[in-house]
Amino acid sequence: MLQEIVEGKWIASFRRALALNGIGQGTQVAIVAETQSRPVLAQLCGLALFDLGAQYSTIVMPTPPQTAPVPVRSTGASNAIQNTRHVIEALKNVDVIVDVTVEGLLHAEEWPEIEAAGVRLFVVCNEHPEVLERTEPTADLGPKVQLGIDMLSAASEMRVTSNAGTDLTIDIRDAPCGGTPGFTTNPGGVAHWPGGLCLCFPGEGAVNGRIVMAPGDMNLTFKSYLRDPIDLKIESDFITDIGGDNVDADLFREYLAAWEDPVAYGMSHVGWGMNPRARWESMAMYDKRDVQGTEFRAWAGNFLWSTGSNQYAGRFTLGHFDLPMRGCTLSLDNKAVVIDGVLQGELA
Repeated sequence: MLQEIVEGKWIASFRRALALNGIGQGTQVAIVAETQSRPVLAQLCGLALFDLGAQYSTIVMPTPPQTAPVPVRSTGASNAIQNTRHVIEALKNVDVIVDVTVEGLLHAEEWPEIEAAGVRLFVVCNEHPEVLERTEPTADLGPKVQLGIDMLSAASEMRVTSNAGTDLTIDIRDAPCGGTPGFTTNPGGVAHWPGGLCLCFPGEGAVNGRIVMAPGDMNLTFKSYLRDPIDLKIESDFITDIGGDNVDADLFREYLAAWEDPVAYGMSHVGWGMNPRARWESMAMYDKRDVQGTEFRAWAGNFLWSTGSNQYAGRFTLGHFDLPMRGCTLSLDNKAVVIDGVLQGELA
């Protein structure tokens, strides 16, 4: 276990990341934490904000009781604010929220109202500071991520194949597209650190085919590498069959079944990683409590898909998997953007 203490090098890293998010002298900032947040993250944010000359305060909410039937990890849907009206109103009156809640406010119920006020959200993911230092956002990633988002927005179809047997077709016409290089200066903008991915939320009935997860692919909810394959059939957005006579497949089946909710079997978002600083192999070096797993959504060239809520298809659930895969080929309207897990052209 690495020590979670304030280090000068981490203050410097946080200062650079916050400055990339347009925070400087006089910027109005609220740090949002909860009682189960990593204390060192809020401390580093505060010290860096002070150094930048921002006007900041810290709001610490009590972590709510757990109501889910199984542990919940890496959802991006923190319920820490708990619809507390005075907190929502306070957050609508700052320039930037620096979010160090455990799960993050990306998909929080309260975020759309706050976003409408033009507030920017910078999520510092629940990672050990060493992970954040190593994946610190840099300005040069911004244009590449934007190019990927533009390519997604202009395309009608995504196709994903692999040597393991994946063959997935996704209708992405009118699908909301996004992503982040790890920073934003746009009103209402959202960024998270680690960042560096391009993704979209397909509409209802848009995803069909087969996904074969191979050994070495990742289940970020479990914070683990697969040891054995899982063969999944996707029909009109939903997993209809989970094949595999092994522990990995059993865990996948039983976690989804625990929700007793058909929506947990639905597709959420699809996309690919863009961050050359994020590394597939680094999870082997950390204890599970050290990491939230967001680095592995962003490693360059992975195919990232997820199950669970997709507000654009009218589906909501706390059940959630983020599932980055190696060695896939992704094509947009028959033009390859990733070949065998390697970014192509200007995306590389």
